[in-house]
Amino acid sequence: MTASAVCADHLRRFVDQLGKRQAALIVGLHPPQGHSHDSKVTSRLAELGFLPGELVTVLHRGPGGREPLAVQVGDSVFALRALEAACIEVHHGSIAPAP
Repeated sequence: MTASAVCADHLRRFVDQLGKRQAALIVGLHPPQGHSHDSKVTSRLAELGFLPGELVTVLHRGPGGREPLAVQVGDSVFALRALEAACIEVHHGSIAPAP
């Protein structure tokens, strides 16, 4: 089971599902499944700039293609755990290789 299964159903696409050098537009943030009343993760991601309409790019993945994920939003680069990346929903039609 991927980390995105923790946050959402199979019809959605999340940052943890993007490949290296893929970019997509952020649609929204969702708390981890089972923590719907705990918005600490999503609040922190929003404070960092993971907001709807922003372009997010997966730059690198940790050993074995796992975590942490190095992602870029705007001019900033962040290391995210899979659980955090799985809470960032992206528009799957907007996924494209990063320049």
